[in-house]
Amino acid sequence: MPVMKIIITGTVGLDKGPYLEKVAQMARENGKDLTICHVGRRMYAEAPDITPGRILDLPLSRLRTLRRSVFKDILALAEETENLIINTHATFRWKHGLFPAFDFDQVALLQADMYICLIDNVDALHARLLHEHQIDHSLKDLLVWREEETLATEMMMLGCTWQSCRIQPPTHTLFEGATNSPRFYLLARGQNPTTEETLYRLMFRPEIAKTYLSFPMSHVTDMPEILAEIAAFRKTLAEHFIVFDPSDLEEQQLYVDALSASEQGQKVMEVQVLGETLRFDVAEIMQVAGDIHGQIYARDFMLIDQADMIISYIPQMPGGKPGLSSGVERELQHAHEAAKEVYIVWKSKAEPSPFVSETATRIFSSTEEAITYFKTNLYQNSERRSL
Repeated sequence: MPVMKIIITGTVGLDKGPYLEKVAQMARENGKDLTICHVGRRMYAEAPDITPGRILDLPLSRLRTLRRSVFKDILALAEETENLIINTHATFRWKHGLFPAFDFDQVALLQADMYICLIDNVDALHARLLHEHQIDHSLKDLLVWREEETLATEMMMLGCTWQSCRIQPPTHTLFEGATNSPRFYLLARGQNPTTEETLYRLMFRPEIAKTYLSFPMSHVTDMPEILAEIAAFRKTLAEHFIVFDPSDLEEQQLYVDALSASEQGQKVMEVQVLGETLRFDVAEIMQVAGDIHGQIYARDFMLIDQADMIISYIPQMPGGKPGLSSGVERELQHAHEAAKEVYIVWKSKAEPSPFVSETATRIFSSTEEAITYFKTNLYQNSERRSL
């Protein structure tokens, strides 16, 4: 029976294959067997008459029949595979409109331990779609599809958990000793570095605590010294924890650049995306500003909810004031109300207000002090102890 079964979803344009292969390589380097099943590749292999890149143009009835045949083979493979990742989709937004990319009855039989929706910046998705797929799309389409994929993946997890409780066949070996409490995670693909190690740790290092990193972003972009402090904070915490870092998906800068271009009367702006220069319509970016901001707000709260705790870095701004942005304040309050452990690295000379000190589990003067505390009191070698 598999030790760990994971379903990975995400919209078209993520290029999940190389990302997941890096996770498999990490597993091999640590002496673990990990099999990756790419549903799309298997569908092409089963139907060699389909032109590469055109499978979604098939009639929905044939597409579903082909998918069910492939997933039946994956279920058989799962019975004899130690660790398994299934790379698939929850939805498709294509020429047929919006339609599902899975069947509840088959996914329920898998009894997956985790459902993870992989996401990426909208400009990166746009860049890959330009090269890899022949379909017209707007930035609005990509933002909506990403949100739909996230919701559908969580609904897949909830629906399949409920379904498996009703249809457990006693003769099906996949149900022997299986638990009925899978987890859903939202995970950004990340940029420099990417987040393959986060996925690996979620799978194979569950004893490591999951933490959301909180720090000011938009109003310190022109402060290189503070940015360097924050980068060091992020790097250090990533060495010790499973981190959910909001800067792994950063679309606010796209909006900021578009706003600046708009104020200068520019119709088109150039953006560096995945190593190349792409041209974006300024008006199109401004039209989706509300979507970008709304998704940042909702996504960061989701990341806090899926973490065990939040660790916030509050730098000292020029003049000695704390760099406590409204976004960081709201994140700290949300974490407190969600009964998460709230830790703060407070660098300012000014005393924190009661709204900070009374909601924090503990306040540190440096990242090093925080790490020493975690190792001594809560975590030993990054492994969770009884709290």
